[in-house]
Amino acid sequence: MIYPPARLLSLAALAAYFLSFIPMHAQTQVPPAPAQTQSAPAPEPAAPAPAGPPTFPKPDPANFTAVSPTKDEVNAFLEANWGWDDSRVWQVQAIFKTPVEGVSKVVIYAGDKTGKQQPVALAFFVMPDGKHLIAGNDVIPFGAHPFADNRAQLEQRADGPYRGSVSKTLELVEFADFQCPHCKEAQANMDKLVADFPNARIVFQNLPIVSGHPQAMNAAEYGVCVAKLGGSSNFFQFAAAVFDGQDGLATADGATLTLNSAIAKAGLDPAKVSACVATPETKAQVEASMKLAADLAINSVPTLMINGRPVEANQPYDLLKKIVEYQAKLDGVTQ
Repeated sequence: MIYPPARLLSLAALAAYFLSFIPMHAQTQVPPAPAQTQSAPAPEPAAPAPAGPPTFPKPDPANFTAVSPTKDEVNAFLEANWGWDDSRVWQVQAIFKTPVEGVSKVVIYAGDKTGKQQPVALAFFVMPDGKHLIAGNDVIPFGAHPFADNRAQLEQRADGPYRGSVSKTLELVEFADFQCPHCKEAQANMDKLVADFPNARIVFQNLPIVSGHPQAMNAAEYGVCVAKLGGSSNFFQFAAAVFDGQDGLATADGATLTLNSAIAKAGLDPAKVSACVATPETKAQVEASMKLAADLAINSVPTLMINGRPVEANQPYDLLKKIVEYQAKLDGVTQ
C-alpha cells in the first residue's frame, strides 16, 4: 500500500514511468492534454504476437516546432531516467511549440525490445526554465542530470542516522514511517544494500504519515532521541526492533511498550529517551525531515533517494540494485 497522494504506476502514466516504479501495481490517472493545432501520428497497432522490437513511425520534421528543448536534450533526459532498463526503447516523435511562451509539448513513443508490450505514445510539457516538466499530476525534474538538485538538497539536509560510508559520493536516503507495513518490508532491501554497497552512505529519514498512522510521529521522535543519545548503531538496533514489533504500535499503550522494549534492546535507558522526546527540539527535528520530503515532492513511503533519484524502496531487490548501480555509474561513482 502506498499512502495518498500516491504516485502513478502505469506504463501509460509518464510520471511514474520516469520514477522507476513497477508497472505491475498499476493505477492509471492520465488527464487529457490541452488541445493542440498539431499532433503526432498515432503509433501503429501492435501485432497480435510480437516477436521483436517495435517499429515506430518515422518522425515528421514539421512536428519539431519548438526551439527548446532539443531532441538531444530530450534523449539525454530519457537516458538518465530509463537507461538502467536494457529492454526499454524509445523515440522522440515531436517537440511542439505551444501557445504559452516557453512551454513545449514533447511526444515520445516507448516500448520494449522483446515486443511483449504494445508501444505507447507519451506526452509531457517542458517548462520555460528548462529544468522541469509536467506529466499527469506531477512536476518532474528535467534535463540531462535531472536528479542533481535533489542530490544537492539531500547532501545538505539529510541528517538522519546512517550506515556505511561517511562520504556522500553515493548517498541512499530512505524516507520511512515506523508504522507503515511496507516500510517494514523494505528493511530487507535496505540491509542488502548495506551489504552490497559498502562504499555507500545509507541514511534513514523520518516521514511519518500522521493521517493514517497515529503512533508514527511518536515513534519517529523516539528514534530521533535514540540516535541523539546512542548514535547511528543504536538507532538501527532500535529501528529493527520497532519494525519487528510493529503490530504493537496499533494503540497508544501498545506503542509505549513496543518503543520502550526497542530502546532496551538498543542498550539505552527508556527514561532518558522519554525525557529527550519531551523537548521541543525533538519534534522540530522530525518536522524538518518531513519538510525535506515535501520539498523533494516525496509523498509516499517507503521512498529511497539514490543520489537524488526517487524509487520505491520495497520493490524487487534485483531491480533496486540495478538502479543503484546505474545511478552510481551516471554519477561517476566507483563502487
